[in-house]
Amino acid sequence: MHDPAHQPDRGVITPRQIAIHTLLFLATVLTVSIQGLQFVGQTAVSMDFMDLLMDGLVFALLLLAFLGAHEFGHYIAARTHRLDVSLPYFIPLPFMFIGTLGAVIRMREPVYSRRHLYDIGIAGPAAGFVVSLIILGYGFATLPGPDFIHNFAGHEDTHAYVDQFGRYPTDATPSPNGETLVLGNTLLYGWMASFFEHAPPMWEMYHYPWLFAGWLGLFFTALNLMPLGQLDGGHILYSLVGAKSFKPLARFFYMAVLMLAGVGTVPFVHELLIDYDTAYATLSWGLWGLASFMMLMRAFRNELSWVIPGWIATFTATLLYVGFVAGFNPAGGYLMWLVWSLFILFGSGIEHPPVLVEQELTRGRRILGWVSMAVFALCISPSPISILF
Repeated sequence: MHDPAHQPDRGVITPRQIAIHTLLFLATVLTVSIQGLQFVGQTAVSMDFMDLLMDGLVFALLLLAFLGAHEFGHYIAARTHRLDVSLPYFIPLPFMFIGTLGAVIRMREPVYSRRHLYDIGIAGPAAGFVVSLIILGYGFATLPGPDFIHNFAGHEDTHAYVDQFGRYPTDATPSPNGETLVLGNTLLYGWMASFFEHAPPMWEMYHYPWLFAGWLGLFFTALNLMPLGQLDGGHILYSLVGAKSFKPLARFFYMAVLMLAGVGTVPFVHELLIDYDTAYATLSWGLWGLASFMMLMRAFRNELSWVIPGWIATFTATLLYVGFVAGFNPAGGYLMWLVWSLFILFGSGIEHPPVLVEQELTRGRRILGWVSMAVFALCISPSPISILF
């Protein structure tokens, strides 16, 4: 059997590799800075242009500090176990959302040991989480007063409220152009914000680069900690509970993701097909029912003993969540879960491939592993980014 403790060290880094990774990093700094300027400097009217450029650059460096910490956490853990792994590849995404698809490392050989799998899986989220907390802590500690919002046009109702009461309003108001971006609150972010009198509401927070970058860091950490397939959370939970227990847990969790995907997809499809659909969105619900059934067939490997009850439970939960929690809102912030459910289905997978060496985790590793599952719950938002009209 292959002995993971006596692997040759093949992690030599060449100048060409350093050049490639550096160029990708610099390109990502540029694309994230441009997109960051669109967020933190959006509708700015009384801020110096150089200050706006600096805010965009600060946002980019903060976000890439989180991404870099996450990926180098994986990299250092893999190199500690003498595994052949690439440096992080930063992925620029010009003119789209935050300007990057994130960063990845490439494992050039399998991970044979359950303990090594755990170490590599948890190192990234742990490092990124710590960096995100530092970013948020500094951002909250250096907050300007609520009158900072006067630097931005299109917030006249908020300006008037701040002038009258000296604080932000508790309810979001649409901007004059008809749209207001609302970021989803999370348990941890909300708890941290509660200690600071002038913490901006979630529909104004993206004007603050330290807060916005920190919030993104926490949310991306939570996405990676989902206990599914080849995601970091999948590696961690698999290492904690083993293959037999991981399979049903991952399947139940994928059903929850698919439920949220339906909450966003059905109203969106109804808007597209409004000339053909009924007032009760009968066609849209029917199309989602068919699509979700096919997705579960693939996810559960055509095991009808799982697919049929899983589909009934998921579809019913979607109906109830729309009816009593989310409402029938095509801009409610749930549509991203369709993209994520498809990525899981065709990318990371739901179940986890077995490892060859089934080492038991130490007590310290097990405690930290369950803490990471708690971090997921504290940092996730069911409605991450929505639009208020």
